[in-house]
Amino acid sequence: MNLPAIQSALRDAGLDAWLFYDHHHRDPIAASILELPNDGLVSRRWYYAVPPNGEPRKLVHRIESGKLDPLPGTRGLYSSWQELHGALQAMLAPWTRIAMQYSPNNAIMYVSMVDAGTVEFLRSIGKEVVSSADLVSQFQAVLTEDQIASHYFAQAQLDDILIEAFQVIGSRARSGTPATEYELKVWFQEAMQRQGLTTDHGPNVSVNRNTSDSHYDPTAEATKPIRSGDFLLIDIWARRDVPNSCWYDITWTGVVNREPTDHERTIFAIVRDARDAAIEAVRQAFESHTPIAGYQADDVAREVIRTAGYGHYFTHRTGHNIGAELHGNGAHLDNLETHDERRLLPFTCFSVEPGIYLPEYGIRSEVNMMTTAQSACVTGRVQQELVRI
Repeated sequence: MNLPAIQSALRDAGLDAWLFYDHHHRDPIAASILELPNDGLVSRRWYYAVPPNGEPRKLVHRIESGKLDPLPGTRGLYSSWQELHGALQAMLAPWTRIAMQYSPNNAIMYVSMVDAGTVEFLRSIGKEVVSSADLVSQFQAVLTEDQIASHYFAQAQLDDILIEAFQVIGSRARSGTPATEYELKVWFQEAMQRQGLTTDHGPNVSVNRNTSDSHYDPTAEATKPIRSGDFLLIDIWARRDVPNSCWYDITWTGVVNREPTDHERTIFAIVRDARDAAIEAVRQAFESHTPIAGYQADDVAREVIRTAGYGHYFTHRTGHNIGAELHGNGAHLDNLETHDERRLLPFTCFSVEPGIYLPEYGIRSEVNMMTTAQSACVTGRVQQELVRI
């Protein structure tokens, strides 16, 4: 645990303390930030309070009294619920404004780990519980130099694998023995493994109406052939096969052995322009040192699609944080599913992936962006027109 960094962040945020709390491994964020093992028995509640200055304080049950021993700080013990309430009140007595893994109205559910009863009790003893969402972003989403390098490794390999896949798809379609969505899914998995990459599931290889399902996942039992004349979407993600590496996650669309229709070109252009508008908004914000929240970048992309008359068909957020987890704990580009007020921080990675999903086909264009203290850029190839496969 990086105690000096946590305490510095608390001072910058003007908070009295950050209270970590867990029971039955309900808060993996706490385990990650405190560098506790996310296994073993946690059959009793534990609490760990970190102030901006001074020594942290622990509160643990007597029969699991060693649970927080790896962490610095003084230790308090309890057995009964009455003793727990009294010990909590005493432990937190110096502080009023306390951060927890909590989100008002569950607005940012990704960090909403604390149960309502615990929040109610803390309020009853005069505490103001505030969201730790921005603190979590700072300690969970900011990438190390090695993680940034691992993202670019995955990007270079996966971009090349995708080009090879297009050649396989076109060749198989022209040969009269077209590959199926599922066969291409397996082909991608094997190709990634050969290049030192790993993935958790997927990818999404879909044709025609299946491309309208943004989380489509073909199986051996439910799959379609990829024939000449088809509309194709590939959403693929991977990371270097080493611990704590950073993911790369992209989506491309195209047509197989034909030219796109005017309608397909039009829809793609709207999605592309929405993507590029969000990219430019983020880029300008970082160059001008202007804070930008996730919801603001989402608004920019969504307005392009809404103005074109297709707002009803853009059914998900514009992007998600990317780190050691594919959907990480940093700010998402979202003002639809959530109102994400978390700032896009330097040295973080996230996707930009607007889409329009019509009944007959769907188009999404997904790129990844990486930020520094004063810049933001796309990390891989950028699709400018529908691919002719």
